[in-house]
Amino acid sequence: METTLRGVGVSHGVAVGEVRHMGTAVLEPPARQIPGADAEREQRRARQALNAVAADLTARGILAGGDAQAVLEAQALMARDPELLADVERRIAVGSTAERAVYDACAAYRDLLLGAGEYLAGRVADLEDVRNRIVARLLGVPMPGVPDSDEPYVLVARDLAPADTALLDTTLVLGIVTEEGGPTSHSAILARALGVPAVVGVPGAAELAEGTVLAVDGSTGEVVVDPSEERQDGLRALAERLKTELAAAKEPGRTSDGHLVPLLANIGSPADVAAAVEAGAEGVGLLRTEFLCPDDGEGKGGVPSESGQAEAYREVLSAFPGQRVVVRVLDAGADKPLGFLTAGDEPNPALGMRGVRTLLRHPEVLRTQLLALTRAAEGLPVHLEVMAPMVADRADARAFAEACRAAGLRASVGAMVETPSAALRARSLLREVEFLSVGTNDLAQYAFAADRQAATLSRLQDPWHPALLDLVAMTAEAARGEGRSCGVCGEAAADPLLACVLTGLGVTSLSMAPAALSRVRAALATCTLAQCRRAAAAARSADSPEEARLAARAVLSGE
Repeated sequence: METTLRGVGVSHGVAVGEVRHMGTAVLEPPARQIPGADAEREQRRARQALNAVAADLTARGILAGGDAQAVLEAQALMARDPELLADVERRIAVGSTAERAVYDACAAYRDLLLGAGEYLAGRVADLEDVRNRIVARLLGVPMPGVPDSDEPYVLVARDLAPADTALLDTTLVLGIVTEEGGPTSHSAILARALGVPAVVGVPGAAELAEGTVLAVDGSTGEVVVDPSEERQDGLRALAERLKTELAAAKEPGRTSDGHLVPLLANIGSPADVAAAVEAGAEGVGLLRTEFLCPDDGEGKGGVPSESGQAEAYREVLSAFPGQRVVVRVLDAGADKPLGFLTAGDEPNPALGMRGVRTLLRHPEVLRTQLLALTRAAEGLPVHLEVMAPMVADRADARAFAEACRAAGLRASVGAMVETPSAALRARSLLREVEFLSVGTNDLAQYAFAADRQAATLSRLQDPWHPALLDLVAMTAEAARGEGRSCGVCGEAAADPLLACVLTGLGVTSLSMAPAALSRVRAALATCTLAQCRRAAAAARSADSPEEARLAARAVLSGE
């Protein structure tokens, strides 16, 4: 008999398949004493295991590229943390085995994170995955992780570790269902990047029996358990039709009545360029530059040379002749700490020195980056645009624009709208800069005072929230009044239905993971600009994200 579970749809598409559960966590190693003479050998085993896991995570990140690489490198830093190693070695010195010392040291570290507020508590899942990998290596047992299967399946888990999600085989994993997580959790972000239908925050998902058939709808957030044969056949046919339509969709983004909405790609590193070009991206709406600054975990990493940066930027710029490439200067701080820029003792990093605030305190780093961008664009037929993250007011915008002029940057200068103050005073910002780009992930975090990494606050991270739509509309209206452009480069742009609503709000371009481009392009082509505007008005009139979705869908489907 069919039953329906509900969560948050975070990666669009439909899938039907049998449940396969993520491998279980490593069992707690026994607590036993070792002779003092064995301590040095156990400490050596522990060091080797920590280094091996860190190296494996780094290698997985390089293979995955993009958002996944940044997430996995952050996990690798956990394994390399000198304080963690010191604690492990102290425990071994008083009689613990290597595996028990790692388990207990991570438990203590976990308690510290849980007690340090929602922001750091959001790192617990990543720490637990690092612990499990180290302990598994020491015990000589298989790593916990993605199940082995010869047949395609729906992957079900309490939550997904970034190291597993990043390298999923999309020919086998039809869909993803997790019991925890929210729209901006690592598993959600990586599922979208892979183009796998996914629903997160589904109560009871971990209790589903192995082999149970599920129908997963990543658009509505519905997970149907034991769907009827008729429903299965209908959904499989729909999935095949969508796949065919998406494969053929390579035209410029536009509504059915010809209103152009350029569809751009979010790029995390040069490794993402090929996928963006293949997906028909009309340029780059967000080039993240943090990939240039690996940190060694001890704060000794540093920004690369001007020539090194220029070479990397040029690789991306060369791939988009005649098109826009929007580069975000370093967004160090909060969930992207860089040891050479970011203080390690901030009580609340998300509200501290990050983004343009950090760069203005380190003008030499900003100047080197701006000079490298100018050098990279020389002689290329590309429209370079450079924007500052975490702009709070006109003073921030002015300081960034002045730094760009002082460096001789030959590019359009813009600001990201990620704080309510920037949205409220968007017209003021446009007295200093030439364009705006809305980062919906951070804008939601600050608008609702809800940490974007906290699964318990996922309902306040929903980009469909009418209050967030109001802030986007306010920003787009200000840009239109000044004759300027206003794009969206946050995760909201990757939602096909919401892309139509954003268009109706007045947003002039949408930037997303390459895997989402085809679905958004296809959705826009089904509705007129007038329908988009009516859907936007209906969504803003609602009182909750769920009501906003239903209201917009009703308008766009003609109900």
